[in-house]
Amino acid sequence: MRFFDQAKYPFIEKRRATYMLSAIVIAVGMAFMIYNVFSIGSWQNYGVDFTGGSFIQVRFDQPTTAAQLRAALGGPDAPPITSFGDQNEFVIRAELTDEEVSVVADGVRRQLEAAFGTGVFEIVRQESVGPTIGAELQQKAALAMLFSFTLTLIYLAIRFEFRFGVAAVIATIHDILITLGFLAAFRMEIALPTVAAILTIVGYSLNDTIVVFDRVRENLLAKGGRRQDPSELVNRSINQTLPRTVLTSTTTLAVLLSLFFVGGAVIRDFTVVLILGVVIGTYSSIFVASPALLEIQARFGDSSQSADRKKRRRSATAA
Repeated sequence: MRFFDQAKYPFIEKRRATYMLSAIVIAVGMAFMIYNVFSIGSWQNYGVDFTGGSFIQVRFDQPTTAAQLRAALGGPDAPPITSFGDQNEFVIRAELTDEEVSVVADGVRRQLEAAFGTGVFEIVRQESVGPTIGAELQQKAALAMLFSFTLTLIYLAIRFEFRFGVAAVIATIHDILITLGFLAAFRMEIALPTVAAILTIVGYSLNDTIVVFDRVRENLLAKGGRRQDPSELVNRSINQTLPRTVLTSTTTLAVLLSLFFVGGAVIRDFTVVLILGVVIGTYSSIFVASPALLEIQARFGDSSQSADRKKRRRSATAA
C-alpha cells in the first residue's frame, strides 16, 4: 500500500478517454446482443431456469463423447449436449412444454440405455422448469435489479445528496451493461446463479462508489471545501481512498480466482461473472461514478449552491 501512499494520479483528467472506452465496450456488447437475437432467437443464452425445460446431468463409467450422446438422442434433432465437470460427464438440456416436463428424464434414460446398455451410466442430477415459470423468473429478475436501483437512489439521496445517488446509479447501470455484453459475446448461460452474481456486482460496485463519495463529502464539509475546484476535490478524494480500493479488490479477486481454479464447473460461470464485476466495479467507481458526479454538478449545481441562490432571492425580495 506504500505504492499508493500520497497518490496524486490525474484520474479526472482522463475521464474523456474512459468515457470513450466505456462507450465502445458497451456498444460492442449491444452488437453481440443484437446478433444473438438473429442467430439463437434471444439476446442472451438463457438457461433452463428462464426458458423452461429439463437439465439432465449424466455420468458414464466408460469413455464416451458428446457426439455419441448426440447420435443416441436423435442426431441433428438432439437437444444441446455439453461436457460438464469430470471426464465422461455431460449435461443435456431440452426445451419442453408443460406437458413434457414429467416424462423427459425417462425418455432420455430409455434412449441412452438402448444405445449404451444398462448400468454404464448414471443420471447425477435432473432439474425441470416449466416455460410459464421460466418467463416469470425472467420478469422477477428484472424487477429485482430495478428495485435495487430504486433503493440505492433513495439511500444515497438521504445519506448524501440526490446527485450522489444519480451518479451511483449511472455507474451501476454501466457495470451491468458491460457484464450483459460480456455474457452475450461469449454466450454464457444465464441461470439463477448468474442473476445472483449480477446482483452481487451491484452491491460491490455501490460499496466501492460509496467509499469514494463518503470521502468527497468529508472534503466538501472541511473548512474551505465548498470553495475548492470540484475536479481537484473529487480527484483528491479518489486518490485518498485508492489504497482501500486496491486492497479490497485484490483480496476479493484472490478468493474468486481460487474458486475459479478449484471450485469446479458447477460454479465456474458464477465465479467468472463475479471476477468481471469486481474489475468493472473498481473501474467504474473511479472513472464513471466520480466524473458523473462532476457532470451532474456542472449542469445542475449542488445543494449548497441551490440554498445560496434561494437565500439571495429572498434577500432581494425583502429589500
